[in-house]
Amino acid sequence: MYFTDRGIEELAQRRGEEEVTFEWLSEQLRTFVDLNPDFEVPVERLATWLARLDDEDE
Repeated sequence: MYFTDRGIEELAQRRGEEEVTFEWLSEQLRTFVDLNPDFEVPVERLATWLARLDDEDE
């Protein structure tokens, strides 16, 4: 198990029943990066990965 799995598991337990939009998620990611600029690159990579999940070329 990766260390990050703990946070993912906590997210699923605490908020797993909620429904969110990608617009809401985008705003939360922007806020997170504003508060934690050191995480700009990993958040950008995650956002790009999520945006391109259905691309067949990659």
